[in-house]
Amino acid sequence: MKQTLLAILVLAVCLVAPTLMKADASAITGTWKLNLEKSKYAAGAAPKSLTRTITADGDKVTYSFEGQAADGSALKYSFTLQYDGKDYEISGPGPYGADHISLKLVNSHMTEGTLKKGDKVVSTVHTTVSHDGKTATVTGKGTDKDGKPIKQTQVFDKQ
Repeated sequence: MKQTLLAILVLAVCLVAPTLMKADASAITGTWKLNLEKSKYAAGAAPKSLTRTITADGDKVTYSFEGQAADGSALKYSFTLQYDGKDYEISGPGPYGADHISLKLVNSHMTEGTLKKGDKVVSTVHTTVSHDGKTATVTGKGTDKDGKPIKQTQVFDKQ
């Protein structure tokens, strides 16, 4: 009787665990709109709009950003990477002037990354998705083109 109960419990865990892991891993993916009221930027640096779309295909993740910069010009950049801490190329003008990014998955709701221009680190970023999966907060510290320090907090709402 105990062996049968144990076998049923093991089978149940084996069937449920992959579903739970997939749900957790997908917390970061989706379409997210910048909430300007909750975000914090240096004076005059906030974009007028920004939408980020994150899709996963196996172990590769694609981030696409589109919006309108503070000066009204178009914002558009993207990158495809693995959460392995290696540098991946950014297509289009990246934040802080970056042309490469590396990201590590801390857990199912957090990433940490480094943005580089050439070999020089221009920013570090930390993203946290709320436990309910509705809000993502991206904090960044870096330097502008003149080498002055910049801090910003972006708050995105899941669509």
